[in-house]
Amino acid sequence: MRTDTGQVINLADYQPTDFVLERVDLTFELDPTETKVEARLIFHRREGVDPKAQLVLDGDELTLSGLLFDQMEMPADQYTVTPESLTVRALPASEPFELTITTIINPEANTQLMGLYRTGGIYCTQCEAEGFRRITYFPDRPDVLAPYTVNIIADKAANPLLLSNGNFLGGAGYGEGKHFAAWFDPHPKPSYLFALVAGDLGVLEDTFTTMSGREVALKIYVEHGKEPRAAYAMDALKRSMKWDEEVFGREYDLDIFMIVAVSDFNMGAMENKGLNVFNDKYVLADPETATDGDYANIEAIIAHEYFHNWTGNRITCRDWFQLCLKEGLTVYRDHEFSADQRSRTVKRIAEVRHLKSEQFPEDAGPLAHPVRPTKYREINNFYTTTVYEKGSEVTRMIATLLGRDTFKQGMDLYFDRHDGQAVTIEDFVKCFEDASRRDLTQFSLWYHQAGTPLVTVSGAYDAVAKTFSLSLEQMIPATPGQSDKRPMHIPLSLQLFAEDGAAITPTSVDGAEYTGSVLHLTERTQTAVLHGIKTRPAVSINRSFSSPINLHFDQSPADLALLARYETDHFARWQALTGLALPNLLNAARDAREGKSVSSETTFIDTLVAAAADESLEPAFRAQALALPSEADIARELGGNNDPDAIHSGRQAVMKQVADAGRDTFLALDDSMTTPGAFSPDATSAGRRALRNAALTYLSYAESSPARAKTAFDAANNMTDLLHALTLLAHRFPDSPEAAEALSAFKDRFSENALVVDKWFSVQATIPGAGTLDRVQKLMENPLFKRTNPNRVRSLIGTFAFANPTGFGRADGEGYAFLAREILDIDGRNPQLAARILTSLRSWRSLEPVRQDHARAALLEIERTAELSTDVRDIVERTLKG
Repeated sequence: MRTDTGQVINLADYQPTDFVLERVDLTFELDPTETKVEARLIFHRREGVDPKAQLVLDGDELTLSGLLFDQMEMPADQYTVTPESLTVRALPASEPFELTITTIINPEANTQLMGLYRTGGIYCTQCEAEGFRRITYFPDRPDVLAPYTVNIIADKAANPLLLSNGNFLGGAGYGEGKHFAAWFDPHPKPSYLFALVAGDLGVLEDTFTTMSGREVALKIYVEHGKEPRAAYAMDALKRSMKWDEEVFGREYDLDIFMIVAVSDFNMGAMENKGLNVFNDKYVLADPETATDGDYANIEAIIAHEYFHNWTGNRITCRDWFQLCLKEGLTVYRDHEFSADQRSRTVKRIAEVRHLKSEQFPEDAGPLAHPVRPTKYREINNFYTTTVYEKGSEVTRMIATLLGRDTFKQGMDLYFDRHDGQAVTIEDFVKCFEDASRRDLTQFSLWYHQAGTPLVTVSGAYDAVAKTFSLSLEQMIPATPGQSDKRPMHIPLSLQLFAEDGAAITPTSVDGAEYTGSVLHLTERTQTAVLHGIKTRPAVSINRSFSSPINLHFDQSPADLALLARYETDHFARWQALTGLALPNLLNAARDAREGKSVSSETTFIDTLVAAAADESLEPAFRAQALALPSEADIARELGGNNDPDAIHSGRQAVMKQVADAGRDTFLALDDSMTTPGAFSPDATSAGRRALRNAALTYLSYAESSPARAKTAFDAANNMTDLLHALTLLAHRFPDSPEAAEALSAFKDRFSENALVVDKWFSVQATIPGAGTLDRVQKLMENPLFKRTNPNRVRSLIGTFAFANPTGFGRADGEGYAFLAREILDIDGRNPQLAARILTSLRSWRSLEPVRQDHARAALLEIERTAELSTDVRDIVERTLKG
């Protein structure tokens, strides 16, 4: 484990390599503890580079076993080697040369799960971002592209399966008890996309015929006996391939596409060229063990990794500062795919919920950074919601600004112009400028300025002039390293509505660019005057969340109720419902903190219950409407001095009031939203289950009894309903015999299924209240808890820290102290995992003073530890400093 303080890497210091890598030939002789890696690398000096320049290759905890120059042993005085680097001197001025580097590595001891590791009898690699340097000495950066030939030699009985990137060249026996396989990837790729998998796995096979008529073999490898549970993943893959051809014109380019599911994996999945490696939770599913949410995640992540074949693989990043160019862009593509496969409105609501709950706090805290950062100390810590989700929103805004057809032209130009290259954000944006002939310089500030813009809006109607004036002001808050912000180009989708719900279209607009239905805010302050407005309108602004902003617009409950009833953009209708709910929830939190009784406006409750009963709305939308803003949402809106107990108590009181007012509606939904017949994960059936379970939740408040939830638990015939009922019992009635019985029955039924056991841990980790810390610590002693498995650690410790404000944030600070101890323990095995869980403290300054002091003490305890990984030290120091 690297425990140095880490060198700061700056975007401004980027330089191309002195040497060009032409070809990579790798030979692996696999052994659990002594794997031999031979890397034959052909280089030539880049034109114009100093003839005395040395070749410096990256390493990480490596031991050099042999070094040849053009097949001759290299003299010791011509190179310098450490576990972290190999420097070679006296190299040819112009002609190509070959280095053969041999290293010996120990896959079984690699608990970091970076590079080549072995777990559960399976050899697996994870090389993004800088894992390849743990395999061999190499120029391990994304702008070094080359074709790879890979030979794998291993014991045949233990490893009948030998996989790598590209097309299979062949294989045969190799001495007594061994065999080999050879693979060739003709598409030049960076080292972070290299993959190797070896072991004994089952396979689900299919084929896909591309739009040009080529047949591609599709293979999903899983543990033996789990092949049927990969069927939905295979279906999602085929739909992804077809969609990418139809929507983006992108055809797959190899003879085979493979997915391998493993249980020990730091990430969700990895897009290695032609050989995607997945965390098995995003591959395996059946009705008994997977929820509707699991099916949706599998569909989205399968699509995401496949779409990387073009946005990330064929065109990759010049350097890691450009990470959003592959991740944000590909998130946008997978969001569009899911919207086409399911409900566009419901998908958009889910995206915005996630953005606000995860990315907005990141933007407002000490870990804030631009979509394209300008410096980093540990690149693994920049796989963030800002890069992924906000990066996706920036791409979406480009589509909003330019329109669907011009956006498509820009994407086509990007694929044509940069295929096979490692490129920058500027290269990407230039394609859209060229396609649209529009200057996007100001818009590009979205890539360069951190922080969530706050847009303040007020409106004034002039009945005589028949005009409506919108006064707008934007403010981008200061963030670490960026105190002075320039005005952004903020596209705001706008629609006005009359009292009867009719849409109002202005005859002209002064004071701001207005294209289609998009109002362009480009100055710090602007007033847009809309002409031809014959009656005072209700204003729907930032429809479909056209820009990722905080919007402050004091609208009356009557106007919001009108939008909640008549808005034709159903996302905006949901947004209006949220706008009605939030003030009530904020007031409830304040009242609870002051010991006052909580009361809610009748307009809010009546509008929400009416939406729940409105059969013209799809069930999935109604379920989203009933899911009130979360405790994290309330804390974010309060802004500071937050008391998690008061927020929880206030929200519970509002839930009870809605439940009592809408009891008859919820009873009717509980009865009518059944899904007869065999389970299906389709969007319609999933929506009906979501609405019925939302009704069940409210009935648990109205009836204040576990009986209905226990009946639902006993009757459930699928994991969605079963898990929801279990969660209700555990969270609403944690001390009841019904909850204890259900938790025990769930564990006994699924103890052999690791992914379902993770759910069992997570349900208990999120039980509200200070007592949950004791429960979590006892669960860590359970034989089912495995400290070496990232999924298991995330399901219990990570879920407790991220998703249990009252338990983790208990007033005595013991939750924070517990996390500090666990971070130090995890860091010794898996620094990436430790660093990501530590980000749960990113919003510590928003807490009330006593909790702030406790959280700071926990962070200081971590910081004072001498043997910290670079990953964790980077996070803790930035969290304390910001």
